[in-house]
Amino acid sequence: MNSEEEFYDAETGLESDDSCEQSYKDALVSKSASHENGVWQRRKTLPAQMISRNNFSVWSILKKCIGMELTKIAMPVVFNEPLSFLQRLSEYMEHTHLIHEACCLSDSIERMQVVAAFAVSAVASQWERTGKPFNPLLGETYELIREDEGYRLISEQLKFWGKSIEAEPKGTMTLELLKHKEAYTWTNPLCCVHNVIIGTLWIEQYGTVEILNHSTGDKCILNFKPCGMFGKELHKVEGHIQDKRKKKLRVIYGKWTECMYSVDPKVYETHKKSEKKTGGESKKTKQENSCEEEGSDDVPEIQETVTMVPGSALLWRISPRPPHSAQMYNFTNFAMTLNELEPGAERLLAPTDCRFRPDIRAMESGDIDTASTEKERLEEKQRAARKERSRGDEEWSTQWFQFGTNPHTEAEDWLYTGGYFDRSYSDCLNIY
Repeated sequence: MNSEEEFYDAETGLESDDSCEQSYKDALVSKSASHENGVWQRRKTLPAQMISRNNFSVWSILKKCIGMELTKIAMPVVFNEPLSFLQRLSEYMEHTHLIHEACCLSDSIERMQVVAAFAVSAVASQWERTGKPFNPLLGETYELIREDEGYRLISEQLKFWGKSIEAEPKGTMTLELLKHKEAYTWTNPLCCVHNVIIGTLWIEQYGTVEILNHSTGDKCILNFKPCGMFGKELHKVEGHIQDKRKKKLRVIYGKWTECMYSVDPKVYETHKKSEKKTGGESKKTKQENSCEEEGSDDVPEIQETVTMVPGSALLWRISPRPPHSAQMYNFTNFAMTLNELEPGAERLLAPTDCRFRPDIRAMESGDIDTASTEKERLEEKQRAARKERSRGDEEWSTQWFQFGTNPHTEAEDWLYTGGYFDRSYSDCLNIY
């Protein structure tokens, strides 16, 4: 991750106090404070509706670039959404009430199942979000200060599969519940964008996610199922919580686009056997890596909603999107606010913050010509700066993170070096 093609984001940390109801005291992902003043309200819409993509074809662009590296292909700004990738990553924290809930639970297994729900909810906003986030510029940052919440997210990179693009997250999510002296780690599932060249774009998440409680040895294993040939498993997530002796304690099931439940393993197995006897479950189709399947790229029909097994406990349910979401890049209410400049923010934010990017600002206002011009200017400025550094054998170094050993996983990871919220702007580069 030392390449200049990569990026980093600013991490935050949480302050502590003695009231679980009043703060996220027991959850450490980073530092935050609130800018709410009781009067100003966060926006519920974007300045302009989504720019139409009807007159643009990805294939008409890619066929001119045969033989080129995917990372060297300049896609028109119309295929973007008005957020930087750093802002898109912060959507993993949309359902932080689950962290708050986990902090207040006295039982470690109950905490694990809520943390598992949080891990699933982190990708919930991806469904139907087919716009490409803007690539972060070298040195770009994004801070999200929201009601004593915090986050640290690092993800990289794209792999081209022909008709599809698969994003494989490389970073590790680390969540610390300070009150319980617990640390959880996991990585996110694979994300596949289908029909990049032709057809209707759609997204699926698949793969195995393992959440480990490093204090107790408990583990939650979640299987994000690929949709398969007939779309029967689309969006489904199923797994279980086991103790350090690998004894199953709870079954977790649901859909990453909808809700997650927890139930006793014996009850779950009895219910499944009953379903089979009554013909409630058809013969299973062999599941393959759906990004590599031929003929499986048509948008599958969304199957019935999650059927609750009697005796199950609801862990999480997604909040409905605003009625105008389809005209606003399919943003959630949370996503609508990410590029918003709060009153007085110009004086408080680092000049490298995504909110100051002129190309993103122009796009969310519906000015595609300015967005395209500014995007091209910024990319050329970054290339020129890279070329200048190479002449002097100068290497780029991150300002707020360093590569080191994660104290919980003992694996190499990007670690926050501190000082961001005590920063001086004098050393910040003019990247825009």
